[in-house]
Amino acid sequence: MYVLKRSHHNPILVPDKDHYWEAFATFNMSVIKKGKTFYGLYRAIGATDKLRTPNQISIIGIGKSKDGRSFEERVPFIAPEEEWEKYGCEDPRITFFEGQYYTFYTALSHFPFDAGGIKVAVAVSKDLKKVDERHLVTPFNAKAMTLFPERVDGKITVIVTVNTDTPPVKIAVAQVDEIEELWNSGFWEKWYAKIDEHTVDLKRVPTDHVEIGSAPIKTSHGWLVVYSHIQHYGSPDYIFGIEAILLDLDNPLEILGRTHGPILTPQESYELLGYVPDVIFPSGAVLEKDTLLIYYGAADTTTCLAHVNITDLISTMRPKTYEKWHFKRSNKNPIIAPDKTHAWEAKATFNPAALRIGKTTHILYRALSDDNTSSLGYARTEDGICIDERQSMPVYIPREDFELKKVAGGNSGCEDPRLTKIGKNIYMFYTAFDGIDPWRVAVTSITEKNFLQKNWQWEKPIIITPVGVDDKDTCIFSEKTNGKYFILHRVGDEICGDYLKSLNFKTEMVSKCIRIIGPRINGWDSAKVGISAPPLKTKYGWLLLYHGISKSHNTYRVGAVLLDLDDPAIVLARTADPIFEPEEAYEKTGIVNNVVFPCGMAEKDGLLYIYYGGADTVVGVATMELNILLRALTRDMKK
Repeated sequence: MYVLKRSHHNPILVPDKDHYWEAFATFNMSVIKKGKTFYGLYRAIGATDKLRTPNQISIIGIGKSKDGRSFEERVPFIAPEEEWEKYGCEDPRITFFEGQYYTFYTALSHFPFDAGGIKVAVAVSKDLKKVDERHLVTPFNAKAMTLFPERVDGKITVIVTVNTDTPPVKIAVAQVDEIEELWNSGFWEKWYAKIDEHTVDLKRVPTDHVEIGSAPIKTSHGWLVVYSHIQHYGSPDYIFGIEAILLDLDNPLEILGRTHGPILTPQESYELLGYVPDVIFPSGAVLEKDTLLIYYGAADTTTCLAHVNITDLISTMRPKTYEKWHFKRSNKNPIIAPDKTHAWEAKATFNPAALRIGKTTHILYRALSDDNTSSLGYARTEDGICIDERQSMPVYIPREDFELKKVAGGNSGCEDPRLTKIGKNIYMFYTAFDGIDPWRVAVTSITEKNFLQKNWQWEKPIIITPVGVDDKDTCIFSEKTNGKYFILHRVGDEICGDYLKSLNFKTEMVSKCIRIIGPRINGWDSAKVGISAPPLKTKYGWLLLYHGISKSHNTYRVGAVLLDLDDPAIVLARTADPIFEPEEAYEKTGIVNNVVFPCGMAEKDGLLYIYYGGADTVVGVATMELNILLRALTRDMKK
């Protein structure tokens, strides 16, 4: 679990119409820090030359920066001179190694472009002011070679993408004793003949495409390498992503950890629109104290910057720490399952609300009968996991016309409750459905005294969302903000908010959809989002967990956002990756497959407990250290 943020200054490098050599595009920057100065080498495409074929060509430019963001004094650095690069120099990767700067880049020797004319070359410089020598490196199709900044187990080491334009692509490691061997074709021919022995396999499925991004960064846990991972390569549904791997310090063929999905996908306009739309490509990374700066090309037009905390990123990647940076499910799961002896909960028990009062966590779960009627059951737990009591009869049943079944055998009833205690009353918001009209939100309440005594004297439920609008996933905050009650709900695929003047729901209704968060294009939450449990107030902000569904995988996962204390409609931070997702059989297979759906959350002894529905069939519980979650969400906040 980590929070990745794009720079507010993106794009940080844009074409300069007054510089003919970079008038069209400036992207795929590789950055190195020398003293207090950042040097950025980037691919530059010039203005159209009507007298040449091709009429545009790539060279490599260089710029300086004091802050790693604003690059000035931009000049050409590597331009085509040799026959093997006559049609372009692209996508540099720079490394300072044993007293010199080595910039590996893609050299184009054929036009029209073909795989046989796309190879790796290297430029060597002592001072980054001029190129002292350059060499063709690979005799075969390859891109994105980069040099490790120091010897690995005594060997000079590079990692390279081979057969980039003649799939299946491979990422592979090569090691030599002398630097000159890297531009010796005889070495590469022998190496290529045994390429499978040198390969680091990063594909999850055969249709993935991978390519090395940044030069490796040495950390105490391994070599960190940021790379490009493309899902569904070659199909109209491709998704460009940025990911990372952690390689063993002594054996870079051994993967010690990796991201479980994209760190970043195209979402912003400058990533979705450009010379090549819907593309982000990582080409540089710099570690500044505890922050990893990631430089990437956007739509093959501009250079952009994002940053992530290195501790959160690596802890998420390493198997030893992965569980602490995610919710860990109980080995006693499922803690509530359907009971065939009770008709009202014979088919499913799922999507539970939770409320901890004193030393007891009270759970109200959605129960489904064989005729698909939803009502609510009760259970309680002292330790947060083991069920100490479960009532044999429902504690809340459909009773109003808006939730009574209109279609025999169809879904109907009271769904997905959320509980909030305000003063001496407990308010329950739930989804009411009659099987015909759109889902709407109903609210009821009960006194805390009656609730604890299990005297289920609920107030008459009232619909609070507009007629004809599909609205669900609703809760109210536990205290006022600026004299009003803030309520969260979901319209369509977005989480919305509204302010209510009072808790008199006979007069108060939801009338606004103030957008809080929505789906992220190409992300794990790309289809729709909705709240999980009512948010938890912390000194940093309101902690809200939410569920998200991906378009490409149709899987329900859980993420987190931090909302402003004074105005909860303002989002302070949002996790980049899911912090909980289906893994166990009871979450992957059921009435609806691949679902974890929390509606309840409770804090106990520094642990955050979430109560969730697994595959719309059973109830599970998972825990995470609250401080780890809050630290990740507040890394960028002022102390």
